[in-house]
Formats: sequence, structure tokens, C-alpha cells
Amino acid sequence: MTAGYVDAVGFMMTGGFFVSFMSGNSTRLAVGLVHEAAYAALALSLICAFVAGVSVGAFVGRTAKTRRGVAVLILVSLLLTAAATLASLGADRPAILMLALAMGAENTVFAQDGEVRIGLTYMTGTLVKLGKHITAALLGGDRFGWVPYFLLWLGLVGGAALGATAYLHVGPRALWGAAGAMALLALTAAKLPASFAPAHDLQAAREEV
Repeated sequence: MTAGYVDAVGFMMTGGFFVSFMSGNSTRLAVGLVHEAAYAALALSLICAFVAGVSVGAFVGRTAKTRRGVAVLILVSLLLTAAATLASLGADRPAILMLALAMGAENTVFAQDGEVRIGLTYMTGTLVKLGKHITAALLGGDRFGWVPYFLLWLGLVGGAALGATAYLHVGPRALWGAAGAMALLALTAAKLPASFAPAHDLQAAREEV
């Protein structure tokens, strides 16, 4: 939901660019290059910031070992706070790049063996899995296997609706809501015992020791 919220606010701040959906920005980059449009530079800068965010998030997560999820959530909350601060000061372009950086980092919350298990800021893969599990259910497989993917998609759409509504009422200050929500998630995760970490994280930590 937070990813959808942030993407909606970023979309409205930029007039049609994304801070989490890089497929859309890649298309806008290509079209902008063909038409020699100035907006191609913005699309490229957002893509670069997103990739940088993934790299930073992956580095922080690996450094934190068994507390990877907590560390990445803290990182994202700090980046969103920085973006909200920049936007409040009228520095919209740096704020937008900071949002893309934060959304890239957020995708590393559920990384496993260096790979992202659950994409939190883009839904194409989730919708593909949703369709496949619906077919499996119709053919006699798990009747509710499609539900988690539907809920993930619904969460992003619901968050985007909240973000758009907040932006219409308070403008870029809506980003403070996302920063606060992520900080709350980080605080909640920090209170969980280390034993709550996924088994593969614990095993990786033991191997490093």
C-alpha cells in the first residue's frame, strides 16, 4: 500500500512519471529520445535512481544479515523522510529522485539468495501469477492459491488511491504520511525477535560465522 501511495504522489508531482514503475519510465524514455523531448532526461534519472536504490538496499540488507528486513525498512523510512523534507522546501526534483531511490530499496525487503522474491512496487509479475493460479484453481488445483496475489495487487491499488486523495488535499506534504507509515513498519519489525527471520537468512548468517 505504501508503494502505491508513493507512486501515486510521485506521478502527480511529475505530471505522469513513475517513482516505482520503471517499465513505464523506460517506455517514456524511449519515446522521449525519438521525439528529442526534454522529459527523456527525467525518465532516465528516475530509472538510475531506482536501480541505485535497489543496490543500496541490497547492500544494507546483506550487511544486516538476520535483521535484513528491519534494516531495509529503516533505510526506506529515512529516504522517504528526506524526500518529504525536500518537497516541503520546494525542491521537487531532488524529492522525486529520492522517492525513486526509496522505492528501489523497498524491493529488497523480501530478497532471498540475492534475488527479489516479492516485488512490492510493480505488479506485472504479480498479475501474471494471479492469472496462472486462477487457471490452476479452475482446473482443480488450489482453490485459493490466487488470493495472496490478488491481495497484493489490491493493496497497491488501494494505496495509490489514498496517495492521490492525499495529494489533492495537501500536495507534496502527503509524502509525510508515507514516511510515517514506513517508520511505523520499521519499528514494528524491530520489535520482532531475531528468530522470526526467514530460515534462509538464519542459515546464511550461520555460514558466515
